[in-house]
Amino acid sequence: MSGNDLKTGFSGKFIVIDGPDGCGKSTQAKLLAEYLQKQQVTVELLRDPGSTVIGEKIRHVLLSPEHDTMATETEVLLYMAARVQLWHEKIAPALQQDKCVLLDRWLSSTCAYQGHAGDFGIDRIIQIAKDCLPKPWPDLTIVLDVDLQTAEQRLNRNLDRMEQKGEGYHKKVREGFLKLAENRDNFIVINAAESIEQVHQNIIEKVFNS
Repeated sequence: MSGNDLKTGFSGKFIVIDGPDGCGKSTQAKLLAEYLQKQQVTVELLRDPGSTVIGEKIRHVLLSPEHDTMATETEVLLYMAARVQLWHEKIAPALQQDKCVLLDRWLSSTCAYQGHAGDFGIDRIIQIAKDCLPKPWPDLTIVLDVDLQTAEQRLNRNLDRMEQKGEGYHKKVREGFLKLAENRDNFIVINAAESIEQVHQNIIEKVFNS
């Protein structure tokens, strides 16, 4: 795809990079944003939850280890509240301006974490999203898949509340992402266990040259 074609094809598109903790999604989102910008695509890089004043406050509540008694249902509603605010304040205006919105996490995360690993139910998550969001699903979701051992080695810092959940939980999170991507349009899965540079190249190859 040429630069002009890429600019035309990705202006006004909504793209999400998602995956389990330690998959490298934040790094890959930044690299993809830089790649698109070099192709003259105007990019709005955001994170979910966050990127708004309300969203960042909710993020702090959700991820603070001191809130270890938080119920799964509470997590679902707080994540969705931050997401709705992000949509109205940032995503919708950016799409209206024909920007490419590139997001670090989205609905797919809640489906995998709370829906599958937390046993709330993926279908219930999706129904809540449909009730709250004008466009629950992005134009493309890139799932970065990584094994638990590799992910654990990459998380060489103080872990947030979600990251501190046990190995069994995170195994189910990975299962949830892969289950969600099965037979679903506009999802691609990338092996994220390789080097940062190789994963970036694999994303470019799969997304833009397929």
